Amino acid sequence: MKKKSRILLIVALILSLTITACGKTTNEGEKQPEKQPETPVEQKNEVIEVSTVSASDQYLKFDEGESFEKNSVYDAYEKDIGVKLTNKWVSADDVQFKEKVKMSIASNDLPDFMKVNATQLKELTEADMIMDITDVYDKNATDETKKFLSMDGGMQLKTATFDGKLMGIPSSYNPYQYQFLYVRTDWLKKLNLPEPKTMADLLTIAEAFKTKDPGGTGKPHGIAISKDPFNQSTAVTGLIAFLNSYHAYENLWMEDGNGNLVNSDIQPQVKDALKALQEMFKKGLIDPEFVVKDVEKAAELLYNNNAGIVYGQSWVPAQLAKGAVKDGKVVQEWGVFPIPSVDSEPARSQIGLGVDEYYVISKQAKHPEGVIKLLNHWIVVDNHPTPEQKVYEYGKDLKEKGNNYWLLSPLRVGKQKDNNGEILPRAIENKDESILETKDHKTRYERAMKYVDGTDINMWWEYLISGPKGAYSLVPEIQNNKQYLQNKFYGAPTPTMADRQEILKKKRDEVYFKIMMNQVSVDEFDKFVEEWKKLGGDEMTKEVNEWYATHKQ
Repeated sequence: MKKKSRILLIVALILSLTITACGKTTNEGEKQPEKQPETPVEQKNEVIEVSTVSASDQYLKFDEGESFEKNSVYDAYEKDIGVKLTNKWVSADDVQFKEKVKMSIASNDLPDFMKVNATQLKELTEADMIMDITDVYDKNATDETKKFLSMDGGMQLKTATFDGKLMGIPSSYNPYQYQFLYVRTDWLKKLNLPEPKTMADLLTIAEAFKTKDPGGTGKPHGIAISKDPFNQSTAVTGLIAFLNSYHAYENLWMEDGNGNLVNSDIQPQVKDALKALQEMFKKGLIDPEFVVKDVEKAAELLYNNNAGIVYGQSWVPAQLAKGAVKDGKVVQEWGVFPIPSVDSEPARSQIGLGVDEYYVISKQAKHPEGVIKLLNHWIVVDNHPTPEQKVYEYGKDLKEKGNNYWLLSPLRVGKQKDNNGEILPRAIENKDESILETKDHKTRYERAMKYVDGTDINMWWEYLISGPKGAYSLVPEIQNNKQYLQNKFYGAPTPTMADRQEILKKKRDEVYFKIMMNQVSVDEFDKFVEEWKKLGGDEMTKEVNEWYATHKQ
């Protein structure tokens, strides 16, 4: 009996322990939901506040009840990544924005982050007012973000780096924006002229367009030029690409073959280009009134059949369409060609760095990681958004209505490279949507195909940009053969540059124009070179080369 009792006791104990263990498992399982806030998913929803400053924009229209203080885009950032946005101030427009940024810097009254220019980036760094974001960027930027901002080999990030410290986020855009030559191909056929392959071909064509007047206007010219042709912002009716045809460049710092940098404005190749322009002017190939015509006024020569040649960027067909498409018909035929060269050496299109503004983070910011979260999220929603993320582009109804809600995103960076030239011409020629990769591909393809299938002839311009013989189709060869020249100086303006640059450019344009318009001999260029050096050019060159000595790759 004692033995049986002992056995029963042991069995009872085992059962008791088993039940207790099961009870603990069940209870702990029931308590698990209370621990969820410790998981990464829940941590993402912990809201942090980040302040900035913004500029109103004529193209930004709010839905009823919305404003900079409260809108669907700010709400989406708070919901999606846990960053609550506030504005320290909002300016009336971009001009006022730049003035208010200056005031904020002068009074040391910065928001958590804001956009500044290259000079201000340097000033803020030297004044120890902004944060070294090397570590916060390295820790919080996603792999996609790091890859996105290094597509150019890291050049744009280098422009924001001082003594090895990353002091800003480049407000990047694609630096590989080439210029092209646009010519009336229907006039070439009418006059039995070949397509331009050399500079000699182009000058022959320009003279034929002038003397034979294929447009029948009685007031023909060869090429359309506007009043500020040597400004890089003149992306149509300019002469930057004309200079490039002669291996000359506008205000670009280039290597001299001896390990130093020289300014392109005073190189002998410029004199060759100016001599050619002077000869064209004397022959009437250039409108003598170009010096008083803005871009739109100069482009009227193209619309009205007075000129059939113009230089410009890839989007020029959108401008040409104003004259090329009328009453549902294409009435002008244009072709796009690479910049021709004056000799056997290929012409190189000059390009910039793809950045001139930066987002900086105040040293007083409590949550710098929030700024990097905004950067990560913008790259995602701008390049491959989900249907719900269309809110960042269109607003709460997710429909395109011309409101330009994307302007509300306070931190925006563009792609430094694209493959439009490889993808779009092939997709459009073969009517193959399957190879399209990006939002831009799909938008451009849809527009071009409306022209191809005849449903919208007004989309002619997109076909001349993206089609099999469009501007984009020329980019891969330029890119692969490196037929471009990029500015070798990427630092903030030197002291002499900040003080004398505008004076030197004004003097340059004055001399260039006088030579072009045959008011002075082309030898006046040599006098300008000497004057340029004395007016600060030599000192500026010295400063640039001191910088270059420590930044050579």
